[in-house]
Amino acid sequence: MKIFYTAHATAKGGRNGHSESSDGSVKADLSVPKEMGGPGKPNTTTPEHLFATGYAACFGQALEVVAGRHKKTVPGSSITAHVGIGQNDAGGFGFDITLEAHVPGHSQTDAEALVKEAHTICPYSNALKGNVDVKLTTRV
Repeated sequence: MKIFYTAHATAKGGRNGHSESSDGSVKADLSVPKEMGGPGKPNTTTPEHLFATGYAACFGQALEVVAGRHKKTVPGSSITAHVGIGQNDAGGFGFDITLEAHVPGHSQTDAEALVKEAHTICPYSNALKGNVDVKLTTRV
């Protein structure tokens, strides 16, 4: 694989700690949410928020790339990533992910085809393939 870019980040203190990118562009204080039995400190985030943000952005770019390959554009499109975490049947933990794509200006059929194809090229989607069932919903 030809590497185009590598990001670096360090987390200290686990889910009740701090995570920061090596260039300082991302700095996040973390706290386990109350729903998971943690303190749910104000002005903090979770790894799931960070993952959802990255996945939504990456998938949105994949959608733009796919549209361009078909000589189409997707202005005004947006991706919302819903990332749930819970206990799996094996006693470990896993994700429940839904990507909600809003692709205005296209028919429902065309929008769904673009979203489905974007799912095949997005690095986040490819990383999860075979491990997490990612549900796709599309609206125009």
